[in-house]
Amino acid sequence: MTRSLTNPPLAPRAARAIRRPENWLQLAKFGAVGASGYVVNLAVYAGLLHGGLHFRLAAVVSFVVSATSNYLLNRAWTFRSERGHFASQGMRFLVVSTLALAANQVWLTVFVAAGTGKVVAQAISIVLVMPLNFVGNKLWSFRGR
Repeated sequence: MTRSLTNPPLAPRAARAIRRPENWLQLAKFGAVGASGYVVNLAVYAGLLHGGLHFRLAAVVSFVVSATSNYLLNRAWTFRSERGHFASQGMRFLVVSTLALAANQVWLTVFVAAGTGKVVAQAISIVLVMPLNFVGNKLWSFRGR
């Protein structure tokens, strides 16, 4: 495996990134946007369950609603300085979000099969998937130029 001469190894880059206060601020903003998306997701999910929709389909619909909100808020606030082309960034965000949705569906199914209530299972699943979502969006969807 050849290493690029322009890109330092990952461990030193990660260590430098951890020491940068702006990365922690960005994580806090991402968490705030995520918290609003969390509330939106659970409210839509619970409403759809109450309306009789299957829990997996309700999770997909609530995901689409909250992911749309999260994309717009993250683009406008969290990753404002890294804004690129709306559509290309949106497509990368969609890819990361689809992977997060797939992971969410796995966790949700496991928790529901184990007897956890559907809304509680969704609440836990969202939290478990958040780190994947942040890293994917930070490093790819909204990466700096």
